[in-house]
Amino acid sequence: MKIGFLGLGKLGLPCALAIEQRGHEVIGCDTNESVVDGIRKRVLSYREEGAQEALAKSHLRLTNVADLVSGSDIIFVAIQTPHEEKYEGVTRVPEERVDFDYRYLKAGMKTLSAEIDKQCLKRREEKIIVIISTVLPGTIEREIRPLLNGTVKLCYNPFFIAMGTTMEDFLNPEFVLMGIDDEEAVEVLKQFYATIHGAPVFATTIPSAELAKVAYNTYISMKIAFINTFMEICHKTEANIDAISESIALAGTRIISPMYLRGGMGDGGGCHPRDNIALSWLARELNLSYDFFEAIMIAREKQTEWLADVMMEYDLPKVIFGKSFKPESNITVGSPAMLLRNLLVERNVDVQMYDPFIDGERVPDFQPSVFLIGTKHAFFRNMRFPKGSVVVDPWRYLQDQDGIRMIRVGE
Repeated sequence: MKIGFLGLGKLGLPCALAIEQRGHEVIGCDTNESVVDGIRKRVLSYREEGAQEALAKSHLRLTNVADLVSGSDIIFVAIQTPHEEKYEGVTRVPEERVDFDYRYLKAGMKTLSAEIDKQCLKRREEKIIVIISTVLPGTIEREIRPLLNGTVKLCYNPFFIAMGTTMEDFLNPEFVLMGIDDEEAVEVLKQFYATIHGAPVFATTIPSAELAKVAYNTYISMKIAFINTFMEICHKTEANIDAISESIALAGTRIISPMYLRGGMGDGGGCHPRDNIALSWLARELNLSYDFFEAIMIAREKQTEWLADVMMEYDLPKVIFGKSFKPESNITVGSPAMLLRNLLVERNVDVQMYDPFIDGERVPDFQPSVFLIGTKHAFFRNMRFPKGSVVVDPWRYLQDQDGIRMIRVGE
């Protein structure tokens, strides 16, 4: 098939490259000049497994909206629905709540719809448009549908991916979620996905699919906050958090899978903290009996604050190793390590940070300090810490070193 992408950012581009690897012709456009320039130069500014190599060999063609419409069988819309930084989990949870920002998605859909009308209305043709951006339930009906005419066959098809492994996650999903109101579009999409993988397709209404996407993301946040609560209990008793994780993970039928069930830092990235905050906004809008999503975010914040307390037990300079939100990444959005840094700054603590994928692999010369491993980079396994230091390891993956007090959180 001929596949178009409107939006070639951290979600759109890796997915476009993955689709191209399955033999489809892919074209795309983006209004961000730095994104376009990077694609033309075949250089990514962020770490994404397999994407740089795929981009170097790619035949992905950059184009304009008119060509995107005329040259695509299916157009995927991967336009951001961002939050302000204060709603992304690197600072304390604000008292006020907001929905996602749909300005960019609406502008893109308005431009795309106008071009589809221009090309297809007289010929009485229709174009399949697939929105993959994260939204709250009711958004497409309220914000997007009024922008469309009868020339668009619309589907909501959010992807379940993690930044850093986007291509792998897209090519090997647990399932494909589709919010539909056009059966013909669904059949075409099913044919398309049959060429990508053999994962099952779950089709439902668009509002249900909108809510299922954020339910999936916030369930991960809940699991991480849950297991980190038990990590703190273990740290204050004689129990061991890894034993807790490994034992309850065996109850995979009735309780839980082992994914996201290891004690460590809080969740992070472009989805989990912000999706909880957006759902907390929705809880207030709907006057829910209890704002469960706020509770998850407060638990994440308080657990990070407790790690700051652990660091403050020692009268040494404070250093956080890792800035990114996940291992082997250089993306800091929603990073719990950055939240920890900001909570320490609140206390007027002079805290240093170092991340090999952001600051380079040359490690600064540190004096004996309290080091906390904020991101579980493999790079830190071989670190030699200054003698007299205290190392706080929430992941419990570093080996003992002579002259170093090693604190494995939860053991």
